Amino acid sequence: MSDTQTSRPAGALSKTGGDLASSKGTTSIHDQVVSKIAGLATKEIAGVHAVGGGAARAIGTLRERIPGARTNHSQGVSVEVGETETAIDIDIIAEYGVAISDLSAAVRRNVIAAVERMTGLSVKEVNIDVNDIHIAGEDDDDTDDQPRARVQ
Repeated sequence: MSDTQTSRPAGALSKTGGDLASSKGTTSIHDQVVSKIAGLATKEIAGVHAVGGGAARAIGTLRERIPGARTNHSQGVSVEVGETETAIDIDIIAEYGVAISDLSAAVRRNVIAAVERMTGLSVKEVNIDVNDIHIAGEDDDDTDDQPRARVQ
């Protein structure tokens, strides 16, 4: 018998405990998987207008306009994954009128529950950066420089 090393893709996690490793094999979880779960869990919370800062959202908007392109659910989310733990940073834009402390607590609870349930990793921290407030009626795509048609 020869000694062989198993190689993991960069950014993959191979958990040695729990259900991810057994005598029949191991399961690897990529960083991108954790960030997608966190991004989707964040979007589920009422009061979150968007996930990501200005630059990330602008790039995401351009990407979505390309035919055949898919939505980036991990936009605005960065993760650090260890052997059994993860830390998550999320950038959001909140709706005007929502209590930001309540919003961040709800996002944090939902992200922790989703990531721990789906991956088995222990979430050590979820840091939330509120980049902006969205005011209803103000759309990022509208330009005030162009006159609007008076009739249709």
